[in-house]
Amino acid sequence: MIIVLLVSIILVLGMIGLGIACIKKGLKGKNARRLMGINVTALFGLLIVATILLMPVTATAAPEDAANSGGEGLRYLAAALSTGLACIGAGIAVASTGSAALGAISEDSGLLGKTLIFVGLAEGIAIYGLIVTILILNS
Repeated sequence: MIIVLLVSIILVLGMIGLGIACIKKGLKGKNARRLMGINVTALFGLLIVATILLMPVTATAAPEDAANSGGEGLRYLAAALSTGLACIGAGIAVASTGSAALGAISEDSGLLGKTLIFVGLAEGIAIYGLIVTILILNS
């Protein structure tokens, strides 16, 4: 258990350091995408390794605790992933549609209502993730 905690701390600190290094160097384009891919791969690798390593710990729990805690951790992990990934996707969608909406409004102010609809649709992705999280936690 301590080994998993140490590995996760090292990976998280490494990801933070990598992000700070990218910001300081001002990396853009292909190099930034490669480093972002390494970051995402390390994060999901950490989640998979932690899940695999923590399975025996929950299997050796007391019988009365095993029935209650067998799927609790994975349930919370699923809830966190559904909210987090939906919000990341919504942020990316709002960034692109919002900048395009500002450009369109600067050209023609009559397009304000149409562009707000597209930005609102992009924000709806985060709401869907939140609904899925509520359904997971209430099951």
